[in-house]
Amino acid sequence: MLDITTLFCSIDDFWKSFKIHWYKNQIGYKPSRGPTSNLSMSEIMTIMVLFHQSNYRTFKHFYFSLLEKYRKAFPKLPSYPRFVAIQKSSFLPLFAYLHYCKGKVTGISFIDSTVIKVCHVKRSNSNKVFKNIAKKSKSTMGWFFGFKLHLIVNEEGEILSFQITKGNVSDINPVKTLTKGLWGKLFGDRGYISSPLFEDLLAKNIQLITRLRNNMKNKLMDIKDKILLRKRAIIETINDQLKNISQIEHSRHRSPSNFLINLLSGLIAYCHQKKKPSLRFPKTTLLAC
Repeated sequence: MLDITTLFCSIDDFWKSFKIHWYKNQIGYKPSRGPTSNLSMSEIMTIMVLFHQSNYRTFKHFYFSLLEKYRKAFPKLPSYPRFVAIQKSSFLPLFAYLHYCKGKVTGISFIDSTVIKVCHVKRSNSNKVFKNIAKKSKSTMGWFFGFKLHLIVNEEGEILSFQITKGNVSDINPVKTLTKGLWGKLFGDRGYISSPLFEDLLAKNIQLITRLRNNMKNKLMDIKDKILLRKRAIIETINDQLKNISQIEHSRHRSPSNFLINLLSGLIAYCHQKKKPSLRFPKTTLLAC
C-alpha cells in the first residue's frame, strides 16, 4: 500500500494550487443541498486512491478497516453511506490530478486499448446503470459489454495519455486526440494499421510502427524498431496491473459517476506505484532510435 502521508501531501499540495484557478474560472457558484462535508477534498481524494493500492477487493470492506486503522489520520471520517454520497464531488479534482501525474514524453511511446467490462455480456440487456451508455462489442477474448480504455505510455511505464470510449468504438478513432503533444515513434498492434492515420501522425512528427497483417507485403524495418516493437508487451502488462492491482474493472458499480471516479483513482494509484513495468535498455540506445 502507498504511504498515506506521502500520498496525502502530494494530493494536498496539488489541491491548494488547483482550487484557486478552479474557483476563479467558474461561471457561478451554487451551494450544494444538504449538510456540508467535514472531510476536505484532499482527504476524499487520498482515500479513493489509497483503496486502489490496498489488498481489499471491495471499497466497503476497505472503508470499514479505514475506520479502525486510520481513525487518527482521518478524525472526521463519516459513515460509509455518507462518504459514497460525497465522493462524487472529487471527479474533476481527480481528473486534473491525473493529468498532473502523467509522465514525460521521451520520443518512444506505446499505444493500446483494453476492455473495461461492467457486467457479463449475457446480462447486458438487464443492466440499468449503464443503459444507453455502455455498448456491446467483440474483442480478441470474445464478446463483452462495457467500455474501452485507450492508453499511451513511455518506455518507463509512465502514462502519457488516456481516454475512455464506448466498447464499440474503433481503436483508431481516439488516436489523433491521444497523440496531442507527442513526438517520436509510436508502437502499436495490428489494430492501428491505417494509411490515413499514418500520414496524419507523420505530419505531426510521429512515426506509427505496427506489425504487418498476413496479407500485407513485408517491408524492411530498422533493427532497433523491431526490438522495440517486440517490447510492446509493456503496455499489456500495465493494462493487466491496472485491472488486477488497481482494480479499475469490476461489476459492482451503482452509478456512471462512481465508475468514472473508480477509473480515475485506479489510474492515479498506478502513477504512484513505485515499481512500474519498464524497458531495460540504456537511454543512449533508446534515444538513438
